[in-house]
Amino acid sequence: MGKITKKTLNKVLWRTQTTQFSHNYERMQSLSLTYDFAPVLKELYGDRPKEERVHAMQRHLEYFNTHPIAIPFILGITAALEESTDEDHKDSVVAIKTGLMGPFAGLGDSMLNLTWFPIAGSIGASMRVANGSIIGPIVMFLMINLLYWPLKYYGLHLGYEKGVSLLGAEGGISGLQIFDRLANFANVLGVVVVGGLIPTTVKVATGITIASGEGSIALQEQLDKVLPCLLPVILVLICYLFIKKSNGKNTAWVILGVLVACIALSWVGILA
Repeated sequence: MGKITKKTLNKVLWRTQTTQFSHNYERMQSLSLTYDFAPVLKELYGDRPKEERVHAMQRHLEYFNTHPIAIPFILGITAALEESTDEDHKDSVVAIKTGLMGPFAGLGDSMLNLTWFPIAGSIGASMRVANGSIIGPIVMFLMINLLYWPLKYYGLHLGYEKGVSLLGAEGGISGLQIFDRLANFANVLGVVVVGGLIPTTVKVATGITIASGEGSIALQEQLDKVLPCLLPVILVLICYLFIKKSNGKNTAWVILGVLVACIALSWVGILA
């Protein structure tokens, strides 16, 4: 460890919980990120002239936007750079910090927003539907936070201890390339897991029967023999296409449309 104490880093960690509070469309997370990083600057510039402290704060007010869970890791690396870089080369610290926001935004969205969050939500929702208790939401909350908090804590401290060496090349593969591979892996894993949850969480069956001689044939039984859970997959695909078309803006209307359609189709006997 260097000049920056563990207590100061933990202050930064707690402040990152408010990162989205001052989010704005001019500089995005810039203001809140500077607030998060203020304890480090206070410790490094505590005995410096006021002008240097002010300039240090102003440096970090540049545009910044990344995934909130990645912010502690980036701030840990930034703290190590601030501590080890001469005053004449501080602009390089900001350049490296802003250079990290893009790769980690993609990594966070892929591995967390589009993978872990849907998995936790699907498991929680299925438990809620299965027994009607509050256990489902609690399980979802615990699954999310039991992953998020260690990522933030160890990301901050590991980022500070290792600095930019974490992003260096080792064996011909740079750190950012490894992160890109992890993001691709997370995308594939998320698609597989969410796809596997469709037959257990989406219940759709038709009540149509077709007369055949003196008896009748249940259409749902024939569909199950050809391709089980075909109707749930079709329903999910239709909802996905509608939501994707509006970039998620009509999600509430899609949910309402599904409810109305299911009630109407059940009333006329098409759905069981």
